[in-house]
Amino acid sequence: MNADGSGRAAWEAGPRAIPANPFASRYTQPGAVPPLDDLGRPLALGPLLDRVRTGASVIEGPHGRGKTTLVRALLAAATAAGRPTAFIQVRSWADSRRAVAAVAAARQGQIIAVDGWEQLCWGCGFVITALARARGAGVIATAHRPSGLPVLARCGSSPAIVAAIVERLPDHGGAIESADIEAAFRRHDGNVRDALAALYDHFEERRASRAGVDT
Repeated sequence: MNADGSGRAAWEAGPRAIPANPFASRYTQPGAVPPLDDLGRPLALGPLLDRVRTGASVIEGPHGRGKTTLVRALLAAATAAGRPTAFIQVRSWADSRRAVAAVAAARQGQIIAVDGWEQLCWGCGFVITALARARGAGVIATAHRPSGLPVLARCGSSPAIVAAIVERLPDHGGAIESADIEAAFRRHDGNVRDALAALYDHFEERRASRAGVDT
């Protein structure tokens, strides 16, 4: 369903015609939508995967720009190509031990994602990089700011990306228009995750308004 209002007739049929909010987390969580380029087109993963060498490289970008989505897609592509993979999410320094242990046990050619590189304890990034080289493994880190690692990709955002994501979600029945997408994107300074959360709320408001009209 396009975001330009072309589904308005379905929305006018009432909220019962739309059983679930298409912006629910199960539809928008990392991995649910493929990584997209700045124009909203599916990103070519093969060339990026070919650049993952022994040692560590990083996917950089501010909050909510799709770093985790991209790294999970790269792991899925590597798995499909027969390469072993692992995903370690680092939420605080306490998770550093798991990240170090995973790389220390890595097999030759394995790709390990360390999501949240800047949360590692002091010195752990150096240890992980050295271990990856010694084990012949590749580490893909994600970080919000420059980390000193070779940059594999930088994640940005645009209204076109949000619009393309909306196109890939379940039918919103015309409840969301282009102006809604643009407003959500601008209001949240390009944070795609927060923009989608705002569209979730906007959809619920439209549903409630429609229900009020129908009663």
